Amino acid sequence: MFAAGDRVLLAGCGREFYVRAGEGVLSTDLGMIDLAALADLPEGSVIESHLGKRLTARRPRPTDFFVHARRSGAPMHPKEIGAVIANTGMNRRDAVLDAGTGSGIAAIYFGSIAATVETRERRPDFAALAEKNVRDAGLDNVTVVAGDLLEAEGSFDVVHLDMECREEHVEHAHGLIVPGGYLACYTPFIEQFQAVHDAASRLFPEVRAIELIEREMTRSARGTRPSTRVCHTGYLTFARR
Repeated sequence: MFAAGDRVLLAGCGREFYVRAGEGVLSTDLGMIDLAALADLPEGSVIESHLGKRLTARRPRPTDFFVHARRSGAPMHPKEIGAVIANTGMNRRDAVLDAGTGSGIAAIYFGSIAATVETRERRPDFAALAEKNVRDAGLDNVTVVAGDLLEAEGSFDVVHLDMECREEHVEHAHGLIVPGGYLACYTPFIEQFQAVHDAASRLFPEVRAIELIEREMTRSARGTRPSTRVCHTGYLTFARR
């Protein structure tokens, strides 16, 4: 059941609209929809525009926030976020530290899985936007901190860095990770990856790095072939304490 103020994804007729239940009217080429009618509506309900176009009201999932949430920059892609979750074994018992919050997309994914997430962002304006996105996702186990990674304290099962990492960042992260826990670093450029890998190799007994290549498939009347979109987005380094 949606409540006033909840984010709602309206999907249908090949379109999606990311709205908030409550006051106002959504005006589109498919017609107008009274947003107040979304409050107290069960999830999965079908609502009609004034032109009779039918749209399904969905509760947004992390994949929807990646597509529709306001951004402060380019977030990690789901393929890298999924790889972080899979390669660290992130689970419902974990305390996670995420640094380089940006728009908060990775923190939203992690908060849907882990027990707690502390996400740190040096820029206050980015942190404020991430806080709004996290609240829209309805996650009360994610804390957004406007602060530097080097100021972080405590013990964490997984530390994830999506930022310009230097040796001191890797060293500080090492001191925060519990025995058996993981450091995961996303780096878009190979020079950054090399710096992270070299620093981690001096501190952690297990270090592993991967590049994920993803090719979307395109199917048309002419035939089927890989999309021409760029398939490389970055490198991931995993280190286990």
